Amino acid sequence: MVSFPLKIFYDGSCLVCAAEMNVYRKRNPQNRFQFIDISTAGFSPEVYGKTREEFMAAMHVLDAEGDFITGVDAFMAIWQAYPSRSVYRLLSVLVGLPGINLLSRLGYKVFARYRHLLPKNKNLCQDGSCGLDPPG
Repeated sequence: MVSFPLKIFYDGSCLVCAAEMNVYRKRNPQNRFQFIDISTAGFSPEVYGKTREEFMAAMHVLDAEGDFITGVDAFMAIWQAYPSRSVYRLLSVLVGLPGINLLSRLGYKVFARYRHLLPKNKNLCQDGSCGLDPPG
């Protein structure tokens, strides 16, 4: 069970990622989300016991109990914050189904690996802090 609020660590230099977070920001049920842009120069990953590379490799959510949730599971945790009859809650249930879950995980791995090819928010990456280099 996910405990709220959730700290959502997202890559603000990725236009797709930032756009999705803006949707969640506008529909933040009972202020259950706190947003942390990992692409900014002021972000200190060591505070959370992780490296910038770890945060950049996959979506991270930190729940109120101090547990990290990553990748597809992070999205499912976000969606569980919404009311039971919302489209997000339905997405969480659907993505939890075995076949769909497997496809979602594979799709997310491809997205995460090649995210560096997507358009970037150049204003946020001018200092080079976003670190979106192709995986080695």
